[in-house]
Amino acid sequence: MGVAPNRPAATIKLVIADVDGTLVTSAKELTQRSIDAVKKLRKAEIKFVITSGRPPRGSKMLIEPLQLTEPIGGFNGGVIVTPDFKTLGVRLIAADVARLVLQFLIEHGLTVFLYTDIDWFVRDVNAPHVAREQFTVQFAPRVVDDFEPFVDKVVKLVGVTDDFGLAKRSEKALQQIAGDRVSAALSQPYYLDITHPEANKGHVAELACKHYGIQPENIVTIGDMPNDVLMFEKSGVSIAMGQSSPEVKKAATYVTASNDEEGFAKAMEQFVLGARRQPVAHGGRAAS
Repeated sequence: MGVAPNRPAATIKLVIADVDGTLVTSAKELTQRSIDAVKKLRKAEIKFVITSGRPPRGSKMLIEPLQLTEPIGGFNGGVIVTPDFKTLGVRLIAADVARLVLQFLIEHGLTVFLYTDIDWFVRDVNAPHVAREQFTVQFAPRVVDDFEPFVDKVVKLVGVTDDFGLAKRSEKALQQIAGDRVSAALSQPYYLDITHPEANKGHVAELACKHYGIQPENIVTIGDMPNDVLMFEKSGVSIAMGQSSPEVKKAATYVTASNDEEGFAKAMEQFVLGARRQPVAHGGRAAS
């Protein structure tokens, strides 16, 4: 990444932001500086869209403080809803593919979260990250003995493991086994998200272009994980969070500070709204 001008050459009309690891802190909090940054975007007549691996209901806590009016891409785009939770579109994983993925995840020792458009299901409420997920999405899972009754209603499957190497290997293996029948990408080092092949953040960016009648070069995207790279590729300017992996940073136009260092707000202020520039050692640009 070379040193870029103070503002992107194309007129920015839309910002698409990831939520966890980007818009909110590690404690899942929305800072006042981030709220103010979104207000400044609106004042500059720049639309603001969020997309997340969370279910749509999991983004409820963001709607009022950010005064969201644009559609929300839940489940990485598997469900598109309005801010009052009217469903605009749902993309389900085919039942036979859901069974294949479930079998793979269970056989390889990953905990499974199964999401339909309105509920999530687990087999053990005490399994790793269940409590954390409940805190994040702000509603409890339903505990079931068997996932089979829900395989024809699956919007997203999550393979959960604290063995980060296993998570990465499983990501690559599912991409090979299921091919183009799913989108499989890490949303956290311990979360492997599996959705319909068109339920990914790149598709969210494409839908936004069509919905608003704008071109990709007029979009800024910001995120922190490999699944965010798919939307980086569909936008004129992309911004990686400071805690992102080297691979994610390499895929972005700019790198900002981490989500616990006001990285989102700094990126909006500097790279979108035209605040002051500051060079960094890796040869790209970082928000100050």
